[in-house]
Amino acid sequence: DPCRNFHCKRGKVCHADKQGKPSCICQDPAACPSTKDYEHVCGTDNKTYDGTCQLFGTKCQLEGTKMGRQLHLDYMGPCKYIPHCTDYEVNQFPLRMRDWLKNILMQYYERDLDTSAFLTEKQRIKVKKLYQNDKRLVAGDHPVELLLHDFEKNYHMYVYPVHWQFHQLDQHPVDRLLTHSELVSLRASLVPMEHCITRFFQECDGDQDKLIALREWCHCFGIKE
Repeated sequence: DPCRNFHCKRGKVCHADKQGKPSCICQDPAACPSTKDYEHVCGTDNKTYDGTCQLFGTKCQLEGTKMGRQLHLDYMGPCKYIPHCTDYEVNQFPLRMRDWLKNILMQYYERDLDTSAFLTEKQRIKVKKLYQNDKRLVAGDHPVELLLHDFEKNYHMYVYPVHWQFHQLDQHPVDRLLTHSELVSLRASLVPMEHCITRFFQECDGDQDKLIALREWCHCFGIKE
C-alpha cells in the first residue's frame, strides 16, 4: 500500500494514482465516518460539523478562498450562544484558570500513584511538593475573593502549574512561543465553559504579533518575572 506511511495534514487523505504514486487530496466531508453527538464541533463560521474530519475536509475544499482562510475549529461541541465577556469577567478569569491548572496537576499526580503515565519523573517531583502541602486549597467552586486571597497567600503553588501548561502547549515547534494552532487544543475545549478564554488569549498577546511568549503568558496569569 503506497499510502501506508504517507502522511497528510488534517483535512487531506492519501490517494495513489494509477502508477501507485501517493499524494494528498482533500477529504470528502460526506465520506467522513459517522460521529456521536458529543463529537460534534463548532466552526468559526458558526456552523456545527459532525466532527473534525468534516470540518477540516470542508476547509480543505475551500482552500485558496477567503472563506477557507477564515474557517477554523472554534470550539468542541455544537454551536451555541456564547455570551460577551465583560471587563470584570476577563479580570477574574486568571483566578479560576490558575486554580483549575493546579487541580489538573493534582489529579494527574493522584493517577500517577497507580499508573505513572501522565507526568514525567521531574514533573512528579515538582507536583509532589504542591500535593503534600497542607495549605493547598482543594478543588471546589470557590468564590473569587477566596481564590484571590489564596493566590496572594500561597503564590508559589501557582507558578509551576502556569509554566507547565505553557510547555504542554508549546509543541510544534518548541520555541517558547505559542501560536494560534498551539493554543487551539486548550481554547477549543474550554470555550463552552469559559467564554472569556478567547478574549483572554487575545489580550495576552501584548505586542499583537499573533504569538504569546512565555513572559506574556506569565504576565497574564499574574506570575512575576
